[in-house]
Amino acid sequence: MNYNVSERYNCVIISLKGNVMGGPDAEEFRDQLHKFIDEGKKEVIVDLGKVKFMNSSGLGILIGGMTTMKNAGGEMVICQADKKIESLLMVTQLIKVFNHFRTLDEAVEHFSDDEE
Repeated sequence: MNYNVSERYNCVIISLKGNVMGGPDAEEFRDQLHKFIDEGKKEVIVDLGKVKFMNSSGLGILIGGMTTMKNAGGEMVICQADKKIESLLMVTQLIKVFNHFRTLDEAVEHFSDDEE
């Protein structure tokens, strides 16, 4: 799993690429989130638009990230999941757990609305 980090308005955007399958990636992702928390950045969007495949360990990375941000008083949302990943979220009932947006703009807007 590769990823890029960018910022838009007051949100951190983590764009994941390739296969999301746990392992060392899970620890790296968690460390990255803790770094954001330490910097006071608690609104995170995970862009799944370029993810080719995700297994249960990959879902575990997302669940762990969401929990980490929630425990820090922040929020992590996901966006741009393709049909395969969206069906995985539905089968596992995680579609009800995650705040999921079709586009990155909608996800950014979600956080903009919070500030008003």
